[in-house]
Amino acid sequence: MTGPQDAEDPRGEEAPHGQQAERRQEAPRGQEAEHGREVVRATAGPPFLREFEATLPVHAQFVLWGNRHDSFLVRESGGARPRLLSLLDLLWETLRANGYACLLVHDPVDGIQLHLPAGATAEETERAETAAARLLPRLPRPGSLPSLETLRGLMAELARPAQQIRAALAIEDASRIARSATELEPNERDFFRFCARLSRIAAPVGAPSGRTTPLYNPVIWLADSEGDLPAWFTSANDQIRSIGLPMPDLGDRQATARLLMKLFGVTDLDADARAAEACETFAAQTDGLTLQAMIEVTRLARDRGLTMTELPDAIRVYKLGVMDNPWKREYVRKRITDGQHSIPRRVVGQPQAVTKTLDILKRAALGLSGAQQSSSSARPRGVLFFAGPTGVGKTELAKAVSSLIFADESAYLRFDMSEFSAEHAGDRLIGAPPGYVGFEAGGELTSAVRQQPFRVILFDEIEKAHPRILDKFLQILEDGRLTDGRGSTVHFSESVLVFTSNLGMTADDGAGRLVPHVHPEMPYEEIEERVKSAIGDHFTRVLGRPELLNRFGDNIVVFNFIDEAAAVRIFDLQLANIVSRVHEEQGIVLDVAPEARAALRKWCTDNPRMGGRGIGMALESRFVNPLARALFDRDPAAAPHVRVTGLRREGDIVSVELA
Repeated sequence: MTGPQDAEDPRGEEAPHGQQAERRQEAPRGQEAEHGREVVRATAGPPFLREFEATLPVHAQFVLWGNRHDSFLVRESGGARPRLLSLLDLLWETLRANGYACLLVHDPVDGIQLHLPAGATAEETERAETAAARLLPRLPRPGSLPSLETLRGLMAELARPAQQIRAALAIEDASRIARSATELEPNERDFFRFCARLSRIAAPVGAPSGRTTPLYNPVIWLADSEGDLPAWFTSANDQIRSIGLPMPDLGDRQATARLLMKLFGVTDLDADARAAEACETFAAQTDGLTLQAMIEVTRLARDRGLTMTELPDAIRVYKLGVMDNPWKREYVRKRITDGQHSIPRRVVGQPQAVTKTLDILKRAALGLSGAQQSSSSARPRGVLFFAGPTGVGKTELAKAVSSLIFADESAYLRFDMSEFSAEHAGDRLIGAPPGYVGFEAGGELTSAVRQQPFRVILFDEIEKAHPRILDKFLQILEDGRLTDGRGSTVHFSESVLVFTSNLGMTADDGAGRLVPHVHPEMPYEEIEERVKSAIGDHFTRVLGRPELLNRFGDNIVVFNFIDEAAAVRIFDLQLANIVSRVHEEQGIVLDVAPEARAALRKWCTDNPRMGGRGIGMALESRFVNPLARALFDRDPAAAPHVRVTGLRREGDIVSVELA
């Protein structure tokens, strides 16, 4: 890990700490308890480091797993400025302060190396090399090819050293030693058996000064996850301690942000309110990122010429990998304004739903989603829950939103949640876990959002999904991110999520029969109240997921039944589409006589409960099918003008009269 190099390094200087370690080693014997406490006070590292340091007298081996590639914040005593250190540098500082002479690193690529920080002096380097040579006279030459046999020999020398010298061994990429933690090759099984036995026979080593109590020469396994090493090796041995390395909390991110602000020329945050606000925003919006990622975001911002107040743009680029942000294009506000007129022509008869949807989009375009919270949020730009009768325009409105914001209906992504009624179907969304069929393909949802983060994502008929699959939406709605089957994080902070549902349309009459719960004659306010009540009851009582309902909040948009006027408008629009399609496909100019149009309109709009989709199905069976039959039998060389003069209906059979 390296910190920013184009300004003062936030990791701080190493030399003073080396001198401090020397002074501790020169302390008189008999003060080891006091000096042990001094170590903790002088270097207040992360909690996992204090656990590691405290248990050196009782454990011969450690498994450090999790966020091991990060930078780690070290807060000094006496008000000194905090520093950022890599994991190996952090371990070495702690070990050195506790009387250890050297830290060896086994790397699967570079072989055996003696670890020294970048700022180590020539004297420190010579001291560590001398100690390593005395302790391990048969130490493999630096850069020699690593092998399990080499590693076994090195560990054996450390476990029961011939000389009273403290040393430690860190095994990098321990997760890659075994091909599979559950299916070990014979040589891998023998190796871990040897390591387990070694942990039980290892002997602690005393020291003439500093922390003189006997401490083990620890073997430190650095792994990605706890399960990357055999379970029988790590869990059934009291001499091996497993310590997780968590992601940084808000306090660590705030301290790191304060350190990094100096790269923008800020020296006193207390005297610069604008810089202090930018610092707090930076810390809040990097939730889920490592401290090393914060360093990289700062570098990216400086490379792009961004100011500290524009760090959110650098965060977005770092997370999503795209520079262009459609939400900030000048035309977005104008398109939303124009949408107040264009969308009602496309989604007919739903003034309340259209108005509320546009309000949420205006909030999203201004970046005010979640503005009521005390800190910035990475939640999705917009969340909409469309509920109401079938065929009234819920899906059409989602498409209209995609076209409105991103000027591209291909940015619209739809998932039919009836296909996710089984628990295992959730793997389709995020991808199968490693080792399972389909792992290489990734998830349909996560792969699509990673490829194009600016999307409208529709989850149709959400109530039909398995309850365990619904849990995946909690993280998306709250944190704006989701971890896929490969362990990669996918960000939804620039997406609009649309959920649709038919909940509340029917209710159980107590005898096991479903009866209408709302009907077209009800006023909209009553329909809205009943539907929202049914949705709340479903998520709280039936599913037991009230927290998911809370994430939707007031973004539930209830659609009304289409009235007679809206049904006529929908009929006219769909009939016009048919006329246009006949001209495009057959080159025929089609005209429908007023009498035939009126009869057809009556047939297609007599059941408003079916909505616009019902009108379309009626048009298809009562007009498109008989029209296709008549045109198919017509002479292709006939005149290109065709007039439908009448319709005849005999039972379910309809025929058209052409002129």
